[in-house]
Amino acid sequence: MEQNGQHFHLHVGLRSIKTALAATLCALVYFLVDRNPTFACIGAIFGLGSDMSSSRLNGGNRFFGTIIGGLLGMLLFRVYIIFYPDGSKEWPMLIFLFVGVLMLILASQGFRWPGAVQPGGVVLCIILFNTPVDTYISYSLERMLDTGIGVAFALLVNWLLPRDKLVRWLEKVHVKCREMECEEKQ
Repeated sequence: MEQNGQHFHLHVGLRSIKTALAATLCALVYFLVDRNPTFACIGAIFGLGSDMSSSRLNGGNRFFGTIIGGLLGMLLFRVYIIFYPDGSKEWPMLIFLFVGVLMLILASQGFRWPGAVQPGGVVLCIILFNTPVDTYISYSLERMLDTGIGVAFALLVNWLLPRDKLVRWLEKVHVKCREMECEEKQ
């Protein structure tokens, strides 16, 4: 294929398969307990790296960002509804957003998780701008829990199916298939 004068090819590798597997297993468990799997699946997708080290980093960024953003969102939203009890999103919310993003950046730096800023910012904005007054605490806590579960699935899949083990297994399957082809030709 060619795009903008550059050649590229489509490729589904082991990491892609493990990412899809982690998200699917996560959704299956959530369906079994009759819960919406969206945020857990997002945690699984963001959390799966090419190896355990990168999975811990990616998953940690997602998980700690969600925790920091969720806690800050709850705190700031609580202060905001003291002034606007109906939770209407008025202009002063911009001040809370500004302060919240700065606090998020500082907290992420302080915990030595600078990669937590982006996912934490997503959760912070969702809580501040898209969560009803009566559910902001439960919503925040559920996002933190769901993200943690999704990241745990990503780590579990990467731990159970490390790249070197999968490569060896696929090589054995490939050899077995060749042997079967040779037997059929005889």
